[in-house]
Amino acid sequence: MRRLAGTRKVGHAGTLDPMATGVLVLGINKATRLLTYIVGTSKTYTATIRLGETTITDDAEGEVTETRSASEVTDDAIAAGVAALTGPIQQVPSSVSAIKVNGERSYARVRSGEEVKLAARPVTIHRFEVHSIQRVDGGRVVDVDVTVECSSGTYIRALARDLGNGLGVGGHLTALRRTQVGPYTLDQARTLEELAEELNVLEMSHAARALMPNRELSAEETTEISFGRRIAAGPGAGTPEAATAGNPAAAFAPSGELVALLADSGSFAKPVLVFAPGTGSGTGQAQ
Repeated sequence: MRRLAGTRKVGHAGTLDPMATGVLVLGINKATRLLTYIVGTSKTYTATIRLGETTITDDAEGEVTETRSASEVTDDAIAAGVAALTGPIQQVPSSVSAIKVNGERSYARVRSGEEVKLAARPVTIHRFEVHSIQRVDGGRVVDVDVTVECSSGTYIRALARDLGNGLGVGGHLTALRRTQVGPYTLDQARTLEELAEELNVLEMSHAARALMPNRELSAEETTEISFGRRIAAGPGAGTPEAATAGNPAAAFAPSGELVALLADSGSFAKPVLVFAPGTGSGTGQAQ
């Protein structure tokens, strides 16, 4: 992307596992400053979970370490297992994740032969929907096609592992595709080959409008904000909804250009980030 965009200032809002496909949100130039607010958004995935086989990586990239016949696992048992993993849960990340342990990536420690046990952490599974259940190899293994909508920090590999362990047969991922990151969907994404032909990116103002609350500024407010000065708080400031919204507001000049990100503080709104006029930066999505 640096080569295609002709700039070294390219960042991402969260990479994918090596075997995964789907949406990867990139920021180019000034738009990299929006990535902080994208990283924590919810994600949606389609996946295939294979029950009856355990792998060292919790996905098809790793060697199979244990097999147990899933022929006795019923559709109702799978539904109950999925329900138990829906909502707020405590999840132990895969040991081959990129989480750092004493300054070193967990996957690097595992590859060097070390046994790594990571602490559980809270995540939320907003939706865990089963689409189909296929019994393979005479029912010895069962492939379950699912859609998962989840909070940031969730490992779908760990969901597959935990579903299999809960059913007593083990499990791992055989396919994973990220279809949405926050407001950005697979339909908006472009392959690297398509981007090489035409660097079609989402304008930064459009990306911000979709991502966070919007505020339309007057010409006078635009001038004040462009100098980093605070202005009167926007409509709804001080309400419980505003207090829990999380993201700052994207503030737009009368021309529609993104001027700044604003955070309300009492009766005033102060700029968190100010964008110079005419930056021409955007976000891109590759798949």
